[in-house]
Amino acid sequence: MGIQIPDIKDFSIIKHIGTGARTQIYQAVDEQTGQTVALKRAIIETPEDSRILEQIETEYKVARQIDHPYIRKCYKLIKLRKVLRVGEVLLSMEHFNGQSLEDGPSLSLGDILLVFRMIATGLNAMHQFGFVHCDIKPNNILIGKDGAIKIIDLGQSCRIGTVKQRIQGTPDYIAPEQVKREHLSHRTDIFNLGATMYWALTGKNVPTMIPKKTEYGIPASQKREFKPPHEVYRQIPVELSDLVVGCIQEKPADRPASMAEIIARLDVMIRQIFSSKLTNAGKSND
Repeated sequence: MGIQIPDIKDFSIIKHIGTGARTQIYQAVDEQTGQTVALKRAIIETPEDSRILEQIETEYKVARQIDHPYIRKCYKLIKLRKVLRVGEVLLSMEHFNGQSLEDGPSLSLGDILLVFRMIATGLNAMHQFGFVHCDIKPNNILIGKDGAIKIIDLGQSCRIGTVKQRIQGTPDYIAPEQVKREHLSHRTDIFNLGATMYWALTGKNVPTMIPKKTEYGIPASQKREFKPPHEVYRQIPVELSDLVVGCIQEKPADRPASMAEIIARLDVMIRQIFSSKLTNAGKSND
């Protein structure tokens, strides 16, 4: 059975485009502005749903403070009350026509480098505004047909230096300090990014302190064992493999110093790959 299209005041719903944690997302037209938007809708039914409300409020508040082409913008937050409490929440967001990194087609090595350079650039902007995303993963990266990207779902974002009271993150990409409920920093996003790059390059997940299919985490004393990407696939350059492994180090201080450093290292590899392609193309035309 398909998703039922709701009747929402002040919005004309075009179609259903996605499902999140207790949320549905629609392509819609804001009747007040005439703008095509992505409209996130959550029904608040139980006390547990208050976390969804909290995350949507966070996404709105953080996105309103960041202006960058690679970060999805949020326009309106609408809370509809039912008796004495919020019964429904709507978040109007920038509409972006693309597929997630998780669901999209496989990418060439050069395209992977270009995509992750853009992701790192968007995250670097977030850090400059004083925020950490805290949930970078393949499903939160949208890629358009023209190669543009959007970083989405800022619901777990927080100020740099925050200590969260509960564990938040996606098991396959979560950083150790998120599990240990320690201070979160720009290096938390560096771990999440590295774990996402590892998946994009190898199709496998690095072990974290919360394995997805078991309730038992990896003890802090136990070594996280995984093969560097170039040992999984020999065609992956050692320099790229070293960067990824550096990003997913357990101690934040052992990771790259900043997204700017990651961007600089990716730039070197991008130039190497595309200059060699141009050289080979020139030789084939001789």
